[in-house]
Amino acid sequence: MSGAAHGARIQFDGVHKRFGPVRALMPTTLEVREGEFLTLLGPSGSGKTTLLNIAAGYVVPDGGRIRLGARDVTDLPPRQRNIGMVFQNYALFPHLSVLENVAYGLRVRQRPAAEVAARVGAALAMVRLDGFERRAIHELSGGQQQRVALARAMVIEPDLLLMDEPLGALDRQLRRHVQLEIRRLHVATRRTTIYVTHDQEEALVMSDRIAVMSHGRLEQVGTPAELYRTPANAFVAAFLGESNLMPARIRARGTHATELSLEGIDGLWQVAQLDALPIHQEALLLVRPEDLEIVGGGEPGLDAAVLEVVYLGEITAIRARLTTGQEVWLRRTRLPALTAGDTIRIRWDPGNARLLETAGSTGPQGGPET
Repeated sequence: MSGAAHGARIQFDGVHKRFGPVRALMPTTLEVREGEFLTLLGPSGSGKTTLLNIAAGYVVPDGGRIRLGARDVTDLPPRQRNIGMVFQNYALFPHLSVLENVAYGLRVRQRPAAEVAARVGAALAMVRLDGFERRAIHELSGGQQQRVALARAMVIEPDLLLMDEPLGALDRQLRRHVQLEIRRLHVATRRTTIYVTHDQEEALVMSDRIAVMSHGRLEQVGTPAELYRTPANAFVAAFLGESNLMPARIRARGTHATELSLEGIDGLWQVAQLDALPIHQEALLLVRPEDLEIVGGGEPGLDAAVLEVVYLGEITAIRARLTTGQEVWLRRTRLPALTAGDTIRIRWDPGNARLLETAGSTGPQGGPET
């Protein structure tokens, strides 16, 4: 069971930043709640690290204000913000032991020796490194070094914990393990945390909410489920999970569904979404690969030619080409035996599809991931 929330709420009010001719961060307003784990997710150059560094005090915004708890910290240097930071390269002191690395922030704050010993011991136990106090940093694995960095950031009991792609140097299997470790620690401590990554899996596994960023602006903020099932636009749909995006035009809106036509395909199709775009407007139909199903030849659906069948254990992924030439992905737990060249008919439940505003790119956004 999780304990009470620790740390403080942080509010960004219209903060923005330019580096020479580059607008790194558009005016951004965002609140991270007390005890929340919020991930800034986006590709390189999206502005996520700039926003994190503004929170830390390492970058001064060109405008806007930042409040941490009841304090306006916009003009305060990092050392006066009581913020813990975990860097991508860990930034550990190689000449100091594990104990001395973790104790460093407390010693700088001139805490009593007995308090330092007690808090360092508790922090190392929390990250499951008790017994490692005297180890040298070079004697640790990458995952253990990452946990030392996390203990060092948390031992000072910060109002805000910031993590800048801290798992980037780990291999895939270890990264998955440490993701769960960080999530376990957050559930146990409820420390207000901002986490930066470009990895959608990390964001989905670890976050209470995710803020998706692109070209210096916030595209959407919500829980992992909200962003995955109801993305605000094609960028969010494509960046958070796999997606099939098909050009469409809205034809009519009924009581229970919206009717649309698909480019190059005869007939009318439905989505349950009623807050769709205006009638006759062009749109993109989003159907996730797991929401496409194969039906019999006599049932309504779209004909497609199988291009590739990828066995992923419990899941099988199929890449198929519609009669328009567009490719789509299906992901199912149970599928009939198929090979490249077979013809299938696919459909979706209207409740599992969504209409989005048009964007520059359509088609399947990324293949299957193991």
